Amino acid sequence: MTAYIVFTREATTDQSELDAYGQDVAKSFAGHPLKVLTAYGSQQVLEGTPPEGVVILEFPDIEAARAWYDSPAYQEVVKHRWKGSSYRVVIVQGT
Repeated sequence: MTAYIVFTREATTDQSELDAYGQDVAKSFAGHPLKVLTAYGSQQVLEGTPPEGVVILEFPDIEAARAWYDSPAYQEVVKHRWKGSSYRVVIVQGT
């Protein structure tokens, strides 16, 4: 069943670290069956505090999503995101 990883950026703390993440994250996609559904598109906030940005990635299933997230290639680049920002990240199973 389809799964989605939803990244919600709450706050930027170091833009240079986020820039480093943005430069290299796409390289971590190689060999993984994912589709970028949205990446920092315009928002219409209906409730709550607006996030700085939202990214949604689609995977064939939860196992594929975890395989990418836990991969050495992504774990190497995600360090820059952790240093440069505050995010909420969840995997959601589709229906």
